[in-house]
Amino acid sequence: MRNATLQTLLPLTLLALSSGGCRQSQAATAVAPPAGEVWITPQQSDEAHLTTAAAVEREVGNVIVTSGKVAFDDLRVSHVFSPVTGRVTRIDAELGAKVKKGQALASIDSPDLGLASADLAKAEADLAAAEHDYARQKDLEKIGAVARKDYEMAEDGVRKARAELARSQQKARLLSAGGAPGAVGQGFVLRSLIDGEVVNRTVNPGMEVQGQYSGGGAVELFTIGDLDHVWVIADAFEMDLARIKPGEKVSIKVVAYPDDAPFEGTVDWVSGTLDPTTRTAKVRCVIPNPGHKLKPEMFATVSIAASGTKKLAIPRNAVLHLGDQSVVYVALGAGPDGKMRFERRPVSVDEEESGDLVPVLRGVQQGESVVASGAILLSGV
Repeated sequence: MRNATLQTLLPLTLLALSSGGCRQSQAATAVAPPAGEVWITPQQSDEAHLTTAAAVEREVGNVIVTSGKVAFDDLRVSHVFSPVTGRVTRIDAELGAKVKKGQALASIDSPDLGLASADLAKAEADLAAAEHDYARQKDLEKIGAVARKDYEMAEDGVRKARAELARSQQKARLLSAGGAPGAVGQGFVLRSLIDGEVVNRTVNPGMEVQGQYSGGGAVELFTIGDLDHVWVIADAFEMDLARIKPGEKVSIKVVAYPDDAPFEGTVDWVSGTLDPTTRTAKVRCVIPNPGHKLKPEMFATVSIAASGTKKLAIPRNAVLHLGDQSVVYVALGAGPDGKMRFERRPVSVDEEESGDLVPVLRGVQQGESVVASGAILLSGV
């Protein structure tokens, strides 16, 4: 009887153990993510700050990023040369000084002023003599006491004397911008032609300077610049030129102020020619610079707003480069145990397009959601 009972209970026990093992195996199989997927809890997602974005048609390539260099606005800079040759006796404007139009920059002791005064006096005397001779020749010509040729020569002499006087007067007026010409050694005052700041000075007291009107090679003595507005000259590649128009918005970043907000401005001019070596065209941008943070010759990163095209696109940050493969994590929704499911999927995108979006060539379908931020954390799960 006992043996019969054992024979009856043993199969039932084995069946129960077998059923329990199967259930445990099935449970283990149910919670294990398949190959190529990552499952995380909602809490893990919140801690990793995961965000998703849908793959939809968007305007891409609407920002052109290139390099550029800060420069003076040509109409807001003055390169000051000395019109006279002489010795600098005084400096009136130091580096960094704010000057107004007509303000004194330096004084120069020059013999050119005396020469200009003497030339003017001589031209006036020559004109008076020529007019007297012409008057005599005219009276004699009326009574036939002089040859016609002599009368015409006297008339031509008056014209030449008047032209020489006009030349001398013009030179005197040019030199009188710094001080009316007078005796030899009279000082000439070099003055600013615009309002601005002294950004460069190459002259010191006692230096000999060459005048522009003396026929020599004059050296720039002062540079006066207005930095309230500057230019940024950017290089645009040939393939982007059709999308860059005057008036487009521009933002500028420089390495000197990495944490500051970008400097905003507009495209002012696009060159009509290309550099034959770099195959780029110059794009001039006007940037307000009230704090004078932008300095000429600074290098800048230039972002130009441009017209884009509609393509299926995803955020650039969603694409991970793992070895020689580009992948994204596609959100598959919640699993049966409440975990969030993500599929790692190879993708091909056009990363040549500028901006925060990249066009999808293959790997992601319209409407699918991809992890836009925090995807790198999923690769380590």
